[in-house]
Amino acid sequence: MSLVALRKNARSAPRDLRRFLPTTRAEMEARGWDALDVLIVNGDAYVDHPAFGAALIGRFLEKRGFKVGIVSQPDWRTPDDVSRMGAPRLFVGITAGNLDSMLNKLTAQKKVRADDQYSPGGRSGLRPNRATIVYSNLCRQAFGPSVPLVLGGIEASLRRLAHYDYWSDQVRRSVLLDAKADLLIFGMGERPVWEVADRLRAGDTIDELRDVRGTAHVLNKGRWEGLPRSRFVGDGKVVFLPSYEEARADKVAFAEMSRAFQYETSPGNGRPLVQPHGEQAVYFNPPAIPLETALMDELYDLPFARSAHWSYEEVIPAFETVKHSIVTMRGCFGGCTFCSITEHEGRVIQSRSAESVLREVRALRRMGDFSGSSRISAGRPRTCTR
Repeated sequence: MSLVALRKNARSAPRDLRRFLPTTRAEMEARGWDALDVLIVNGDAYVDHPAFGAALIGRFLEKRGFKVGIVSQPDWRTPDDVSRMGAPRLFVGITAGNLDSMLNKLTAQKKVRADDQYSPGGRSGLRPNRATIVYSNLCRQAFGPSVPLVLGGIEASLRRLAHYDYWSDQVRRSVLLDAKADLLIFGMGERPVWEVADRLRAGDTIDELRDVRGTAHVLNKGRWEGLPRSRFVGDGKVVFLPSYEEARADKVAFAEMSRAFQYETSPGNGRPLVQPHGEQAVYFNPPAIPLETALMDELYDLPFARSAHWSYEEVIPAFETVKHSIVTMRGCFGGCTFCSITEHEGRVIQSRSAESVLREVRALRRMGDFSGSSRISAGRPRTCTR
């Protein structure tokens, strides 16, 4: 939604400006904030519900004392929209939304979809193609090189290394290089984003955060060529993947890259990975440690409004699908080729306690439109992605 529409709706009726994470300067001022710590730029409409990744990460950081704001579906033709709350003190987090932005736009037959389930009224055209890259470039224009840009979400996670892009029918390089961001968080990012925010708040620079598990960063020429190559698990060295150029030119090299990558997806024994891209290389730390039950419970106890932001006059179709769903666990060891759960949520099953699930059932019961039945989901609702 544009800034003009947000302001128009904000004037139309008195609202609780503190119920949601701030999306405008007025909502910031209602909380007594003069600046944000973290700004999340989000390709989906803002729905304050745990099934929506931007809201989940935002509430998670808010619980830890960070001042978090969200700009959802900004106008990508000008930097004015993303900068409406000013530059954040720590970093900008960028996500294309709950789905890959190209999948949101095109069908398997590469036809333009009639609607966008994550936009108000199902309207299409509210997010750009390859939104992670576009939003990153937009934020760099708005805030300059001094504000770190951190990529996350399903699009960044699945495109973190050289990958086959169905829409262009070619192998593309890591999205981190095309976005020119400082850091990429892959997987379900609570632990990595917490560590990044905490260390930046403590005074570390973004260049000092190259050891955070569950993140990737770019190494320039001269900084990666001499890294010691691993020969066995536990030797403290790195695994070199076939380069982007090799994977693009040779299907066997692409298969070897995929095989080596899959072998290092366990947080228990995964080794760092390096993939050359020309004179640069992308360095992948091992996956983040999975969440224990207590932290999983905490996520779903966060003070979600469990509704779309009050500025929207139209329903968000994807929210209507999942608003009465309950997530009991995350992760999958299956690794099915047609599914993104293993790639994004990891192979380790992480479960909530029975007490936590019952608390959420009670919260759903208090929702005015609750019909009396709910859907229990083992994994993410709807598409199992965030």
